[in-house]
Amino acid sequence: MLVAIDIGNTNITVGVFKEDEIKAIFRLTTKMPRTSDEYGMLLLNLLEQNEIDHKDIEDVIVASVVPNIMHSFERAIVKYFHIIPIMIEPGIKTGIRIAIDNPKQVGADRIVDAAAAYGLYGGPVLVLDFGTATTYDLVDANGTFLTGITAPGIQSAARALSDDAAKLPEIEIKKPDSILAKDTISSMQAGLIYGQIGQTEYIIRQVKKEAGLGEIKVVATGGLGRIIANETELIDIYDPTLTLKGMLFIYKKQNRKSGKIK
Repeated sequence: MLVAIDIGNTNITVGVFKEDEIKAIFRLTTKMPRTSDEYGMLLLNLLEQNEIDHKDIEDVIVASVVPNIMHSFERAIVKYFHIIPIMIEPGIKTGIRIAIDNPKQVGADRIVDAAAAYGLYGGPVLVLDFGTATTYDLVDANGTFLTGITAPGIQSAARALSDDAAKLPEIEIKKPDSILAKDTISSMQAGLIYGQIGQTEYIIRQVKKEAGLGEIKVVATGGLGRIIANETELIDIYDPTLTLKGMLFIYKKQNRKSGKIK
């Protein structure tokens, strides 16, 4: 089995694949400092809770946008799984060509999403990821990553409101019954959700207009993506496991049967 680990700014998402099937998905918080032993024990316990024997894990692939935890995390994989993980970083085979000024600045998560969307749905494709940031990445029909757009994520925007405005509370991220809000909480929810819908639709239309690529499929992922995808006809597909599927695509291109330390 393959363990695919997506280390984002908010969460660490772990997917376990048996061939092409996802057998389990679980998450850890990213921002809590942990030692390699803590990471190792957490991963072992979560696998056990999902009835997966860690001895059946043949390989591990990791995509990370959080460099400061990687030393501990890599040591945990080596120490507890006896596997040298594949790191998604510049130079690795992804099936995607990066055609921007500085390819090394493109986050591993964005490359993974682009590889998955192109592999699953073809190109041209616009990939939206609603995470800590909301990102929009365009891949053409030949698998070339043409451009990326970055905006504040819904949760980040909500946190900025409550942190920087003394009288605004922390709120649940959900669509209110009406945009015509009658109280503080629903007014914040209306601004965040309807504002994100408006931003999403405008950026999709503008990308399609300026790119001149003809019909572009729009694929969305990310924890809060479902809320937005349900509210606009401009998103063709919502795929919550797109990033993990992209890691599987990239893993298959490495021609490595196992990372087990002999």
